[in-house]
Amino acid sequence: MRRLDKLYLGTNTKMYKTIADTCAFLSRLEELTEDIPKEELELFVIPSYTALDAAVRTVKDSKIKIGSQNMGWEDEGQFTGEISPVMLNEIGVDLVMIGHSERRHVMGETDQEEERKAAKALGSGFTALLCIGETLEEKNYGISDEVLRTQLKIGLHSIDGAQARKLWVAYEPVWAIGVNGIPADEHYADEKHWVIKKTLCELFGDETGSDIPVLYGGSVNPGNAELLIRMPNIDGLFIGRSAWEADHFNQIIRAVMPIWKEG
Repeated sequence: MRRLDKLYLGTNTKMYKTIADTCAFLSRLEELTEDIPKEELELFVIPSYTALDAAVRTVKDSKIKIGSQNMGWEDEGQFTGEISPVMLNEIGVDLVMIGHSERRHVMGETDQEEERKAAKALGSGFTALLCIGETLEEKNYGISDEVLRTQLKIGLHSIDGAQARKLWVAYEPVWAIGVNGIPADEHYADEKHWVIKKTLCELFGDETGSDIPVLYGGSVNPGNAELLIRMPNIDGLFIGRSAWEADHFNQIIRAVMPIWKEG
């Protein structure tokens, strides 16, 4: 698999940070990273719903892409509590995250629901970040590869090759996420990224499949970020709490960028 032209680094702030916190974080992050060319780094932040409008306005005309943590699969309707693509388009959101581990395993979303959301997000012009990953039980049974391939094949069943050009994938092993998460060994992570990339090439052809960024997320921290980014099949990092302070995030960015450039 070939190395992509740019590095992908981002964070999802989950149900943390107020609107004021989010704007302060983004302003500082923008200041710290303004010297990095967009051609080299795709930088993104996915804040809470209430902060989205202010977040978009805070980084207007900057290189930081703002994403939504979830999205409904209809433009409108009787879906109390959901947010439609029309609403997200209205405030200028670029990216939609789909199928995060907590949406699947806490909120009970299925692969079929992720398929509907992925199709709607890409059909509405967003970049879609599909999150996939196996549980510890599935890992212990030795079926991680089958689980990842199933999540991809169902979640992307309605996607064609043209739409896949705006698709990103995040590999987030469920057992590696959160306060008590155990980071995956970089070689294990790279092996799973290879499985993901191979499956994407099966679905969309080698040319398109090879161009889809696959990011590792799961207790990424300053101690393992450099090890992970050295792996040939890891195109970027989807960082949790280690990136929730702009200066800390910038430290990780500065540590991994030279490694990325070395190839």
